[in-house]
Amino acid sequence: MPKQLWWAGLSSILAAGCSSAAAPPGTARLAFTVQPSATPAAATMTPGVQVSAEDPRGNLDTAFTGSITVRIGTNAGGGTLAGTATATAVRGVATFGTLSIDKSGAGYTLAASATGFAGATSTAFDITLPPCTSTSGGQVSQTLAAFGAIDPTQTSGCALFAANATGAAISYLVVPQVTNGAPDDSAAFLVGGSVFAAPPVMAAVAGVAAPVRAQDQFDRTLRRAERALALQAGPPARARVGPRLAAPPVAGTSRTFKVCGDANCGSHPTVTATAKKVGLHVAVYVDNTAAATGDTLGTADFDTLAAVFDTLLYPTDTAAFGRESDIDGNGVVIVLMTGKVNSLVTSAQCTTTGFIAGFFYGGDLISGFSGGNNGEIFYSIVPDPSGTLSCMHNASQVKRLVSGTFIHEFQHMISFNQHYLRHGSAPEDLWLNEGMSHYAEELGGRRYLPDTTQYCYFLVGDLYNAGQYFGAPQNAFLVDTTGIGGLANRGAYWLLVRFVVDQFAADTSAASANVLTRSLDNTALIGAANIAAATGSPFETVVEHWALANYVSDLPGFTAPAALRYVKWHFRADYPTLHAACLARGATGNVPASYTLVPLVSGDASAWNVTGTMRGGSGSYYVAQQAAGAQGVSLLFSTRSRTAFPASLVPRLNVIRIQ
Repeated sequence: MPKQLWWAGLSSILAAGCSSAAAPPGTARLAFTVQPSATPAAATMTPGVQVSAEDPRGNLDTAFTGSITVRIGTNAGGGTLAGTATATAVRGVATFGTLSIDKSGAGYTLAASATGFAGATSTAFDITLPPCTSTSGGQVSQTLAAFGAIDPTQTSGCALFAANATGAAISYLVVPQVTNGAPDDSAAFLVGGSVFAAPPVMAAVAGVAAPVRAQDQFDRTLRRAERALALQAGPPARARVGPRLAAPPVAGTSRTFKVCGDANCGSHPTVTATAKKVGLHVAVYVDNTAAATGDTLGTADFDTLAAVFDTLLYPTDTAAFGRESDIDGNGVVIVLMTGKVNSLVTSAQCTTTGFIAGFFYGGDLISGFSGGNNGEIFYSIVPDPSGTLSCMHNASQVKRLVSGTFIHEFQHMISFNQHYLRHGSAPEDLWLNEGMSHYAEELGGRRYLPDTTQYCYFLVGDLYNAGQYFGAPQNAFLVDTTGIGGLANRGAYWLLVRFVVDQFAADTSAASANVLTRSLDNTALIGAANIAAATGSPFETVVEHWALANYVSDLPGFTAPAALRYVKWHFRADYPTLHAACLARGATGNVPASYTLVPLVSGDASAWNVTGTMRGGSGSYYVAQQAAGAQGVSLLFSTRSRTAFPASLVPRLNVIRIQ
């Protein structure tokens, strides 16, 4: 035998011996010979558990007639063991035929002990939720348009649908959801009917997630990087507003800037740029090397860009979210157009994940950060009609892209100032920060109306992302810090902010909407706590209502309760209308042609045994139907092992009668 194999064999033997230190070879011991099995809470375990006494050789000790006691070993659900827990062995075997545990949990164990024997631990088993009955909690209202959120931790997972005595078929929308507001939380679930024997499990449709765009991936990288830098630097000692200089930059003068040199912003090369136009609120600089790659922007173009920034985009963002910082004291936001942004992706990447049109980076506003510029800067691509740097971009495309990107990124700049520099808190959570910036895009588009062409350019991203979300909401997160769901996640972010504004602004005016959105940026609160404070409503209630509104707000033939409506959007009608309008004007064909939220399952709830995964704040959609005269139905909402959800998830089964 080779030496290495011999040593490996000896090591495994020694390891096995050491793992049984509590009961070394030659010790009499106990063994579970009939293991506990999955059992409903408070029900007697069947078959009865059996524990055997074994002699030092591992044989059944038939002479043993002493007592053996069992207790809960791993208490997975905080339960209490009931029944006869001490039994007298008969020919070495003790049988426990009356055991039960009163609380559900996944992964319980039993431990057995007896004088003179090494103890034993059973295999893990589950205590499931008890079957729902007509007296269980979780009664669902049968009134048309009545809605509610069932907390399964208070109803033993039960939702009860009374017998249908209305004389006609009725339907309920059912949406399982995790509502605790903790980023990235998820939980597998089961919703099972109780009338018929369980049919084969119907898993929630998975769908195929679209690849994450380069722009979204880069935004996520920057938001996470600036958050890490801010937390490392700690809160600033005071509001960081630099001394105002005598004048802003002068057109025609040059300066150097540090720019992200790769898609991780891990390097920071310098560029020299010249101020082409200085307006009231912005100064447009262009990298001096841009002309070599085909820069075709002229003086009139820079005048137009500055005018759009000064008169449209800047006022819109600052009215809705508050003011940016001015730590460099120059009184303007710098727009730096540089080919370094073009080069953040390759030509090949453009065809798969797209390009990066522009960005803001909070590192520019953190004191002492070596890769920053100590000032308010928005970075943009330059025209590159020959594709020298990466994708081909002509001048007209750049002028169009830079406006929509600026209004999105400027919200990030304002948010960073308000949360970190002014209030000394962590920067806003990724999901809400991006939701606010996508809402800014919508605001920019609405400022162009009745110019539908420009409106389409600004809104296409939001409408496309929302369409991706509606198409498979069960696959997306609302509350997350990674953005791994890509465009569908961003659709959820925007939809929630839009819903919050529609529901909680004092009225439908732009001024009232701005009061609400400024409160979300001008605060030390972030994430779910920020939403709760701005709305005066618990976060779980806000997202419960939002989840239902996504389907019922403009459901044909149904009048949604006021609390479950979007005000500015009627998606079932707006999608086909805007798709046709934007396509006809040659603006874009990427607005979805239709509303895409279709319930995963629609049928007799008594036959349900559906499974899926709840992802933070989002939901899965089902329609429970009851024929005229149908008997009552119980739905069990639980983990896939039919145990209770941890209360920390704040799980909810949202239900509304829609027919």
